[in-house]
Amino acid sequence: MPAYVTFYPLGNADGALIDLADQRKVLVDFGNEGNPDDPADLRCNLAAELTTNLRKAGRDYLDVVCFTHVDDDHCKGSGAFFWLQHAAKYQGPGRTKINEMWVPACAITEEGLTEDSRLVRQEARHRLREGKGILVFSRAERIKQWMSENSIDYESRKHLFVDAGKNVPGFSKNGPEAVEFFVHCPFAWRQSDKVLVDRNGDSIVFQATFKEGLSESYALFASDVDHEVLSLIVQTTRRHGRDGKLLWDLMKLPHHSSYLSLSSERGVDETVAVDDVKWLFETQGQRGCTIVSTSCPIPAKGSEEDKGTQPPHRQAANHHRRVAREKDGSYIVTMEQPRKGAPAPFRFEITQLGVALLLAAPNVITTATSAPARQG
Repeated sequence: MPAYVTFYPLGNADGALIDLADQRKVLVDFGNEGNPDDPADLRCNLAAELTTNLRKAGRDYLDVVCFTHVDDDHCKGSGAFFWLQHAAKYQGPGRTKINEMWVPACAITEEGLTEDSRLVRQEARHRLREGKGILVFSRAERIKQWMSENSIDYESRKHLFVDAGKNVPGFSKNGPEAVEFFVHCPFAWRQSDKVLVDRNGDSIVFQATFKEGLSESYALFASDVDHEVLSLIVQTTRRHGRDGKLLWDLMKLPHHSSYLSLSSERGVDETVAVDDVKWLFETQGQRGCTIVSTSCPIPAKGSEEDKGTQPPHRQAANHHRRVAREKDGSYIVTMEQPRKGAPAPFRFEITQLGVALLLAAPNVITTATSAPARQG
């Protein structure tokens, strides 16, 4: 059975559903920022989309929910949608259960959070205390002091931590799930009481390797990291001789096509990527690859949006379009697919031939496919 990756038009917010070959479902972020009562808001209702998906599968749970970090655009609406174990008020009929929660360590230790960010933190803390239903990304020793201060036994829970450079336990590309998740970030050394928390820099970045028959396909989920963190990921991975862990057929761009994920300089018409990031895009992207920007439409040159500071940035988009074009691939913006005035969820099927974009919405039974993104 092939795997699928579904993206949703959420504006400048993230949410992607990975359906594995063994029918497990992995949700990467839940940025449900749209207003379903506003007909002018073209962002989809992620809660409704997932509810429909789960109902068709005959279940009320997701196997994994990964919050790559706890900014609103990655967890908004979580308190209304999920069954949260830490408080009875977030339990009841119609809520979606989470079998296993993935969070970066800073999501547990950070203070001063509010609303859904705080709820994700409280749920993660509860599960860590319980010693089950959670994986924390970063080396356990880095929050050992925090655990001690909160009367949480370290030794009995250190198996719940996954450090950069490791595979996520419970998944194998040679098992029925036919996938492995390799963790690139957060780096263990970034977690320190003496260092100001940087949610974007300490967010979860991973490569998913899908195996179908004798073929492998690769997806890189880059959360919201900037070019400095991407460069460190590249340098660290190459230093250990593991270039293959940065191959990609499908890339979920970091930070909504922000130029800061490529360079500190925006550029006039195209952002010029720093050397390590240039290598990641131009060398590691495979023929026929797809770059997905989870973002609002790309602004026109000279428009007010183009003059603003918030992503997406036209110059970064031009970089991504060029890279995709040179590899006979595609650059897709979630709020422009299939067209700006009517964005809709879309998904990719991962087969022996590569990664293919399905041309119908994921909740439609009959679908057509584009040509596979990679042959052989």
